[in-house]
Amino acid sequence: MKKKVQFTETVLRDANQSLMATRLPYSDYADILPTMDKAGYYSVECWGGATFDSCLRYLGEDPWERLRSIRKNMPNTRLQMLLRGQNLLGYKHYHDDVVEKFVELSIKNGIDVIRIFDALNDFRNIKTALEATKKYATPRTVASGCISYTQSPVHTVAKYVEMCKELKSMGFDTICLKDMAGTMSPNEAEGLIKGIKDAIGEMPIILHTHCTTGMAYMTLMKAIDSGVDVIDTATSCFSNGTSQAATETMFYALQQYGIETGLNEEVINKVNDYFKPIKQKYVDSGLINPKSMATDSQALVYKVPGGMLSNMIANLKDMNAMDKFDEALVEIPNVRKDLGYPPLVTPLSQMVGNQAVTNVLMGERYKQISKEIKNYFKGEYGTAPGEVSSQLQAKILGEGGQPTDCRIEDSKRTGKEFQKAREALGDLCRSEEDMMSYICFPDQAEKFFQERLAKEENVATYTITEA
Repeated sequence: MKKKVQFTETVLRDANQSLMATRLPYSDYADILPTMDKAGYYSVECWGGATFDSCLRYLGEDPWERLRSIRKNMPNTRLQMLLRGQNLLGYKHYHDDVVEKFVELSIKNGIDVIRIFDALNDFRNIKTALEATKKYATPRTVASGCISYTQSPVHTVAKYVEMCKELKSMGFDTICLKDMAGTMSPNEAEGLIKGIKDAIGEMPIILHTHCTTGMAYMTLMKAIDSGVDVIDTATSCFSNGTSQAATETMFYALQQYGIETGLNEEVINKVNDYFKPIKQKYVDSGLINPKSMATDSQALVYKVPGGMLSNMIANLKDMNAMDKFDEALVEIPNVRKDLGYPPLVTPLSQMVGNQAVTNVLMGERYKQISKEIKNYFKGEYGTAPGEVSSQLQAKILGEGGQPTDCRIEDSKRTGKEFQKAREALGDLCRSEEDMMSYICFPDQAEKFFQERLAKEENVATYTITEA
């Protein structure tokens, strides 16, 4: 039987998140969506991750309306989102009833593939999201269990194989290896994919990696040789650097090997042609920083994912502290070690990155400790992969203090979050989706709803005046 490898296109989410901190507005790509719908992708990743926050905070968009618009213009393509398990799309754990309602609304508004992960690979924190996905599933729904890949003294092939076995037993439909920093080597990919395939059989395996270190193309090809079923890529003008490998390049290579992809070559080239001037616009404006487009082999040491790097650059620029960039980069592995080697993926990537920047700017390590890092040591994000710094733990929890060894949100289905949202928003809340936006990002959502109302009132006034 002829081998087949399918593609997930990331330009609408992770590619622009990695290169330009998720600042790509819907209006920039609305016109190309009907064409993308004919490309033959396995899926298009278009939602989740940082898109929700960016829509409300920076772009003046309703993330739910964005999703509905994409769905309307791409009826034949699986739409995919990235969900942070119990964190949803925010930076804290939410109660189980909130997680379930968010998943229900995501599917209702057009999501087909829900890629669910936990930053610490603590699978207690993805169980509720999986159960909700199965509960509200349509015939097109795919629950994809995701492993945050990293290297450290506590992360081994045997450990990852056991994780995959657990995800399969939990009931996921596919398994994704998420190499957010692009540090997986071809040799590691071969051993890992073969080990997983031997352990779980025909269950589809997906590889998500980045070009940050220059490894991605080699790693993807070796993973394909080893049996991977789906790869994540980005249309070429939005590829490379801290983004994914190029869709057209991988298509061309696989075609020569006689590997089926299901892609329409003419269509994927049209997609890239459309995005070329858009990419150039943001390069010219400075929103896409040259550092994000470059290959940095030092990421093999720092383990920094693309989205984390672009956000760190943006934050340092805002503080006029770009001269501290290299020093902050060196500090990241030190903070990561102190935290027990968590994978650097949202929200842990932001937490570690922000603490590293703070340590450098303050001129003293842990002179100021973020609330999120304190909560991490309390056990509110799950169990650390390795041993944490005893000194830092004592500083945060007191001598002899220990983290809580449980999933913080176990069985909390009080409904209070929904009630609080309704009371806080009043007439500004028009739907369950509005309520959910407020629960996830209260300040940003309320501001957006107020601006929405003001625009509508201005339009009404203008219409009356014109009449």
